[in-house]
Amino acid sequence: MMRFLIPFVLVAAATPAFAQKIPVVEKQLPNGFKLLLVERHEEPRIAGGWVAHVGSANERPGITGIAHLFEHMMFKGTPTLGTKDAKRDLEIIDAQEVIREQIRQEESKMRTALRRGEVTDITSPEARTDRYRELEGEFKRLLDEQRTLLVKNEFDRIYTTAGANKMNAFTTEDMTGYFIEVPSNKLELWCWMESERLLHPVFREFYAERDVVFEERRMRTESTPTGKFAEQFNAMFWDAHPYNWPVIGWPSDIPAISKKQADEFFALYYQPQNITLILVGDFKPDDAEKMVLQYFGRIPKGNQPPPEVTTLEIQSSAEKRYNAEAETNPQVDILWRTTAFGHKDSYVLEVVEQLLNGRTGRFYKGLVLGRQVATDAGAASRPMKWAGMFNASAEAKDGKSLDEVEQAVYAEIERLATEPIPADELQKVKNNFAAGEYRRLTTTFGMLYQIIFSEGLGDWREINESGPRIQAVTAEDIQRVIKKHFTKENRAVAHFTRKPGTGGGDEDPDLGGLAADQKPMARQIASQIAKSDDLNQLKAMLTGIQGQPTGTDPKRQQLQKIILRKLEARIAALEKK
Repeated sequence: MMRFLIPFVLVAAATPAFAQKIPVVEKQLPNGFKLLLVERHEEPRIAGGWVAHVGSANERPGITGIAHLFEHMMFKGTPTLGTKDAKRDLEIIDAQEVIREQIRQEESKMRTALRRGEVTDITSPEARTDRYRELEGEFKRLLDEQRTLLVKNEFDRIYTTAGANKMNAFTTEDMTGYFIEVPSNKLELWCWMESERLLHPVFREFYAERDVVFEERRMRTESTPTGKFAEQFNAMFWDAHPYNWPVIGWPSDIPAISKKQADEFFALYYQPQNITLILVGDFKPDDAEKMVLQYFGRIPKGNQPPPEVTTLEIQSSAEKRYNAEAETNPQVDILWRTTAFGHKDSYVLEVVEQLLNGRTGRFYKGLVLGRQVATDAGAASRPMKWAGMFNASAEAKDGKSLDEVEQAVYAEIERLATEPIPADELQKVKNNFAAGEYRRLTTTFGMLYQIIFSEGLGDWREINESGPRIQAVTAEDIQRVIKKHFTKENRAVAHFTRKPGTGGGDEDPDLGGLAADQKPMARQIASQIAKSDDLNQLKAMLTGIQGQPTGTDPKRQQLQKIILRKLEARIAALEKK
């Protein structure tokens, strides 16, 4: 993440972020839940969340995308939330499963026809058998009946009526996080609501929601200028590790996931010993612990521990190259394999990222102002739970070749490896980091968000320990880490050239202020917002983004402003209808 350098006068204000640690109290419930408590009385609110230690890396071929699917399914309710008739609702779900099993048998026949060349696309209506169409009609009749029993968005409505906001969830390669902010006198409501959806989840509308996820994939990946290319580039980058498939899942896997597989996945990965509960805000820790135990203590301990990811990435012996024509400005993306979260080199790589980024960073000075081969350039270090990557990207200036841009990137990396960083330049980066971390951890919701991520990646203690480790990075550390990780054999390089006939420039003028590596993501999110008609979902997304801390990172702030504008405009347009 890029952060501007800050004036020296701010250092004194930033330093206490590391002198005074976040006072997290860790507890263990008898059934396996870990509980993290941070008492904070600055405002009468409690930010509550929990992280399931499961992401796309815990999946397997055939069910990729199932971890993200649960991000959706966990809001579908319980026997007492989300339906007018729980008994009939469950009967319909059972009847749906009988029909879905017969549909799966027909899908197997269709896949056989595909292998034989009798059909070219099993997702097309022409490929469906007569029996498939008949079963589809029966399933639709059950679905229509179930919809008459549903109480849509009841989970959200109960929370909102009680004064809660910022309810949302996310899925990454390593975790699935759920969070909300409630008034301090609604802690018991949070305990009941969250424990109920873990104790008595009802995955109603499972197949309809599965289709929603498939459509989300189409909008985010397949209908964006570089989405499908970025997905393929990532798959090429990882040889053995399950990070090589997308979080949202492969297009053939999502529509094939069955509710039985989802039930098995939930039982394995959503058991108490695989979940951390987190509360930050206006409460007394002893009282909060008793209340959490009263509600979450009802959930039985799992029968077996979830398996760890054991497939390790193999050592790369050659550079990989990827060339694509896309509806985008010419750009270069370079990925290097690096280290996992908490590794000693990850802190050095965070400093390297900041040295390269920003208007005063080495990429901008060297590629944009100096060699004048790029219009923008950026870097991002991403340590994940089991491995890590470092990305450098740059958008070519008119008349400059991608080879020139690529070599300019290497030149700046080589300077870091061979020329010791001046003490004042290194200190400014450390000052900037300190100020950013201080600001990110000054709000109740900001603290919750950071604890969720640190705990999901491996250890909540990183919120207190990463700062001093950043401050301890030396010029010698930077040279050592660059030489170790930024080798030719350890990298994958992508060249994106503009597809003939697609014109030039950004299709959205709002994106002009973003860095080259941010534009694909921004286009994807903007496209998703523009096509969505779900007002409640858009409002939830708006409050979620408004609650996310940005620190002093101008790159992230600019992206957040653009997305907020898109959301506000879409919400206003829908409310006028």
